[in-house]
Amino acid sequence: MALVNFANLDFDQIKTSIKDYLRSNSNFTDYDFEGSNLSSIIDVLAYNTYITSYNANMVSNEVFIDSATLRENVVSLARNIGYVPRSKKSSRATVSFFVDTSTFANKPTQITLKSGVVCTSRNFNNENYSFTIPADITVSVANDIAEFNNISVFEGTRVRENFTVSSLNSNQRYILGNTGIDTSTLSVVVRPTQNSSVIRNYQLADSLFDVKSDSAVFFIQETADEKYELIFGDGIFGNKLQEPNFIEVSYNVTNGSMANGISSLVFNGTLIDQSNRIITSGISLLSTTEPSSLGSDIESVESIKKYSTQIFASRNRAVTSADYEALLPIVYPETESVSAYGGEELTPPQFGKVFISVKPYNDRYLSNLTKDNIKRELKKYSVSGISPEIVDLKYLYVEIDSKVYYNSNLTSSSDEVKTILSSNINAYANSTELNKFGARFKYSKFLNLIDNSNTAITSNITNIVMRRDMKASLNAFAEYEICFGNRFHVKNHGHGTHGGKIGYNIKSSAFSVNGIGGSVYLQDVPNSGLETGIVNLIKLVSPTEVKIVKRNVGTIDYVKGEIKLYPINIVSTALNKGVPIIEISAYPYSNDVIGLQDLYLQLDTSNMQIDMLIDGISSGSDVSGSGYAVSSSYSNGSLVRGPIVVSSSNNTTITSTARTSNTTTSTPATTTTTSSTSYTSSSTTSTSGGSSY
Repeated sequence: MALVNFANLDFDQIKTSIKDYLRSNSNFTDYDFEGSNLSSIIDVLAYNTYITSYNANMVSNEVFIDSATLRENVVSLARNIGYVPRSKKSSRATVSFFVDTSTFANKPTQITLKSGVVCTSRNFNNENYSFTIPADITVSVANDIAEFNNISVFEGTRVRENFTVSSLNSNQRYILGNTGIDTSTLSVVVRPTQNSSVIRNYQLADSLFDVKSDSAVFFIQETADEKYELIFGDGIFGNKLQEPNFIEVSYNVTNGSMANGISSLVFNGTLIDQSNRIITSGISLLSTTEPSSLGSDIESVESIKKYSTQIFASRNRAVTSADYEALLPIVYPETESVSAYGGEELTPPQFGKVFISVKPYNDRYLSNLTKDNIKRELKKYSVSGISPEIVDLKYLYVEIDSKVYYNSNLTSSSDEVKTILSSNINAYANSTELNKFGARFKYSKFLNLIDNSNTAITSNITNIVMRRDMKASLNAFAEYEICFGNRFHVKNHGHGTHGGKIGYNIKSSAFSVNGIGGSVYLQDVPNSGLETGIVNLIKLVSPTEVKIVKRNVGTIDYVKGEIKLYPINIVSTALNKGVPIIEISAYPYSNDVIGLQDLYLQLDTSNMQIDMLIDGISSGSDVSGSGYAVSSSYSNGSLVRGPIVVSSSNNTTITSTARTSNTTTSTPATTTTTSSTSYTSSSTTSTSGGSSY
């Protein structure tokens, strides 16, 4: 018989197949393979076949970009379609200082800060980081003071390399000798000869557009071990180098994202006057105007696989929303996640526009200046008639309330199980499965994560809530529209027994409005079709009793997951997270929550509730189940969010705090230094739409 073909090979399977093949030969029909020396030969044959099959399988996988695993192979395959992976990016900070020359014997008229190291960090995360500038900075001395204001410094070590063009080496390559290079800091200068004083600056080009035969450009490509190679023109596209041209290259070798967040820096640079005398006195303390940020690591293999094919499909033109999503990381390298959608998808539609939301690394929002720069760059790729609009992303939070049952015989304490469970949930909350546009909170997977966190856990009953934070425009009439992008579950609809309550499918934190004393909340009442409803303002007479103080202040669409408030003058809010906000939450129709369009999905672990309950049946303490603690899968909890403010005609009293309120950690306060506001701009008149963030 012939040897069979195998789809799934393993050592034992191969060995058995060889034995079966030999037994089919009459000379080995009754041969004892296990007790003979032939068994060792069969082992060698099986092992050799196994290794050969493994190598063949790996080679087959590595020739396709979607199945390749080794970075060198993925980069090589991406290079074939014209994609250059993003390099590490230096973290950058803004610093200022001055030099007082009043005591100098020789009064300088100019002072120059030399290129290279300017300042260093003070033991940040047990490491010291250097910040440099790529070129000299010269300022004039006025009234004995030389001011160096708002200097951008870049983390890393400034490295210089030289190459001499040689015609003797037909395969000469210009490979930079370091890893961790920030390619955006590359500076390339070419001299006719090594000792020539004539220099020509070469610029990095990312395409052949506008590149002529004499253009002073160079290209880069990633090679093995995350190093980079410089490629110069051939005389058709780009100027061709000739022997003995001398190439001078300088760049930053950086630590990437590890240097983000440094605010304490010490001056360590070199200053000289116009006579090249070194200045060591009169230097003030260095102030950090902006802490270091925007540092990022080299593009991951997964990202290369995703964006290389998308960039190739877009052909450097932006027509579809997918084209814009593919081009954004090239136009704005600090892009962590991006979502683009056409205006025709909106209600009402806005034809001829594409809306783009960008989540930058190490920040929550884009500055207005950055938005304008991105729009300007995108117009180079946009086709006529399509206008890109950069909109602020909106955060959609998922909160969990979980009752976790455990077998007390399998653990020393409930705290031990809870600690492990909380750690796993935090890891999931910080994973790439969430924290991006188009993310989906997968309910069944989350339940499985809880059950598998510890062998003592027997089951869990988990409820989830969606939340948006609405930024309030205080002391001004404004309209507000809060979109959740997910259908609401209509629970208290009046068509059944719900404790006598109708509505309360949404909850809000407390706020005050002009003309109504005390604190009020939002409350919904569904219409008969259960697809839409109205929104009222209510006060709490007690934690379980309410009084409607104003009806029909807005509408709610349960199907679309949208809340609209008519012009309202909010004067204060109970919660403040750097800006006055109102928390609004709702139960989703489906427990699988998605981040639709410009909604950035996050699991809010600061507002999660985990209750550990002993499973008496599994533990053996209550086998009959008579004392089993039943947890509701449909609990609605408090009527409102945040501090429960009970109002009366005479006074207002805070009686307790709802579980889901957290005014300090859910959404960190944000200080904005680069734009007019860190959040989506809110309206200040009744004719302009308000916003949430």
